[in-house]
Amino acid sequence: MSRNNGMDRRQLLKLAGLSAAGLGLTAAGCGSGSGGSGGPVTIRHAWWGADDRAKKVQQCVGLFEKKHPKIKVKTDFQQYPDFWKKFNTQAAGGNPPDVIQNAVTFLRKYEAKNVLLDLAPQAEKGNLDLGGFRSGLEKFAEIDGKLLGVPVGSNSMALVIDEKVYEKAGITPETGWTWDDWYAALRKIKDGQKIAGDAGPYGVMYLYDLILRQNGKAFFTEDGMGFGEAELLPYWTEALERVEAGLYADPGKVEQIKPASATAKGLSAGEFTWDNFSVRYSAEGSSSYGLAPIPSTDGKKTGQYLGSLMLSGTARTKHPAEVATFISFMTHDPEVARIMGYDRGVPATTAQFEAFQPTDAPSKAIAAYETSIADAGVLEPITPHPAGADVIEAAFLRIGADMALGKTSPKDSVKQFFSEAKTALAAN
Repeated sequence: MSRNNGMDRRQLLKLAGLSAAGLGLTAAGCGSGSGGSGGPVTIRHAWWGADDRAKKVQQCVGLFEKKHPKIKVKTDFQQYPDFWKKFNTQAAGGNPPDVIQNAVTFLRKYEAKNVLLDLAPQAEKGNLDLGGFRSGLEKFAEIDGKLLGVPVGSNSMALVIDEKVYEKAGITPETGWTWDDWYAALRKIKDGQKIAGDAGPYGVMYLYDLILRQNGKAFFTEDGMGFGEAELLPYWTEALERVEAGLYADPGKVEQIKPASATAKGLSAGEFTWDNFSVRYSAEGSSSYGLAPIPSTDGKKTGQYLGSLMLSGTARTKHPAEVATFISFMTHDPEVARIMGYDRGVPATTAQFEAFQPTDAPSKAIAAYETSIADAGVLEPITPHPAGADVIEAAFLRIGADMALGKTSPKDSVKQFFSEAKTALAAN
């Protein structure tokens, strides 16, 4: 299966829910440079990611400072776990960065602790432009009437496949295929090529959320868990059986090759992940890789939604207007899109979306994939995430991995997970 062909730009505009009117930036999008403070100020921006992202963000910051000479931006980046450790320390000490890269799993956690800045007043004052976003994304970080972040890009869950393995097996995943179809594909690949069909999806919280959503539930509610032991036990029991049967990759080998992916290293024919993560596979592996649709229970409802990284201000900032001006620039300026590409997902605004037209195969595939799921009409609102969701996500991944390695039984793993989830929710 190949998803690397060129795309119809009108199709992608349809996905974005865009219009020609959205191509213009308002005065709020340009910002005033000093946000009305009158003098030069310095704000701090922190994010997580690899060195390549850091270089790109630094370029964007340099461009911002040239266009807004009265605002200086001091930068800091870490790997994902280290970022949050440092941020928690800074927030506890009352000295967090002014602007941070953020994700939906952290919104309620830090909103409850009064760490995040409500950006709505800055939008009302004209310092933050909320126009020209792809349909619904400007409301992605609205919590209890507060605007706690602005999206910089979008992504959705997908199945990354080794196209050569799937082609050899004579399998072409198409929109509308079911979990039974997917399972049959795993068996055919295992029997015919002696390769595990999947890396092992049992610890991927966002995938399990889609499975639950397909069946009328969800991983989270606004206040807690949206499912119980009765749902998780058969899922993890079945997962262990598939590990033992070789349908899922050997978890010990998967751990050994990290941070490389199991599919890129030939341990499996596919794995579930965010679509914009797929850019890594060509660099890590020697095959060709594509994005396949998410299977569903009934061949129709996938439970999918657009996720997003975002930029959030912090409540202790002394320069909320400048923070808003910076965020507005990073989400609207066309040159930022040309620098960042799809590093943080498909650009969230019209101006940036139109500014960056991918030429590399992985980015074209991402855009084509998001076009296809939009045309299929499967996108829904994102599931709410309560405070503590980040801890619960980490527990789901860790406990699922331990179970697959044979350290604990599915029954004990399920009980441990819900015990840790209860503690995480109570602590927030």
